[in-house]
Amino acid sequence: MGAGETEDEVLFERRGHLGIVTLNRPKAVNALNAGMVKAMLRQLTAWTDDDAIATVLVRGAGDRGLCAGGDIVAIYKDMLHGGTETAEFWADEYRLNALIAHYPKPYVAFMDGLVLGGGVGVSAHGSVRVVTERTRTGMPETTIGFVPDVGGTLLLSRSPGEAGTHAALTGAHLSGADALFLGLADHFVPSESLPALAEALESSTAEAAVERYAQAAPDSALAGQQEWIDAAYAHDDAEEIVRSLRSGSAEAVAAADTIEAKSPTSVKVALESLRRVRGLSLEEALDQEYRVGLRCLAGPDFREGIRAQVVDKDRNPQWKPATLAEVQPSDVEGYFATLGDRELGLAASPVQSN
Repeated sequence: MGAGETEDEVLFERRGHLGIVTLNRPKAVNALNAGMVKAMLRQLTAWTDDDAIATVLVRGAGDRGLCAGGDIVAIYKDMLHGGTETAEFWADEYRLNALIAHYPKPYVAFMDGLVLGGGVGVSAHGSVRVVTERTRTGMPETTIGFVPDVGGTLLLSRSPGEAGTHAALTGAHLSGADALFLGLADHFVPSESLPALAEALESSTAEAAVERYAQAAPDSALAGQQEWIDAAYAHDDAEEIVRSLRSGSAEAVAAADTIEAKSPTSVKVALESLRRVRGLSLEEALDQEYRVGLRCLAGPDFREGIRAQVVDKDRNPQWKPATLAEVQPSDVEGYFATLGDRELGLAASPVQSN
């Protein structure tokens, strides 16, 4: 399975007819790195043809969450040396996302605690997505000068009305009930029932096991805000969205303040990504996100965002350009240009389910 370090960081076991993947970096809230992604790709691929495995479960070690996203400190260090390893990491990660989406067996994800960014990629593409009262999920990339990826732009583009646009631009942390409303999850199970559900999956079908423990979810706060969200985010221009939010309720004004604190370039590129991804396949969406991601690696805001949030932790990023008005349409367009021979090319050879 590779280096001993990777074996420690992601664990694989079989119990009954259940294959269990445990992300095992609890101190880092199970943040994904290159070794973990490669190991998951290998093991999940092997299990597709293993008749002894009927169902796969993905969960996180510790009590803080499934996965807080990609290891952005590792990405930051790599950016200081050209970003080549990050490009390879994303290529493998996006292949993993596509494999999960087309997985031929029930793929159950325990989306308990923090499930952010890359954590959404290894869970929300699955066929049986379980949230709890502890779930805090979302795509907070604009906070660090990046753009939602791991297929997140496609997932959010399919959410009701403009709720996905609101989630992408603000980077808001969302509850389990919100995740259900957005279409990122399927079932609500109290966190105290997860061990019993995992045990039931060893011998029952995924459908029967989840049915036994699922409960009605609390109301989604996001669903209750849909009227003003749909009105404000209907625009295809980020500045117009902010203006519309500022003429609305206190919640809408707070959303405008949040958006204006993010990387202006990331906000505009994220909005354009969501608009362009409508009607695309997951593979096409991942190819687009890869183009955008490599452009983010080469630009100033991604590095600055990580520095401000997790390296120096001054929470005072200096974005370039500093305002939405300064980000030109041609700047945004450049993020979507072909990469030539560096294209990811998933759409040219999509993953097929068995």
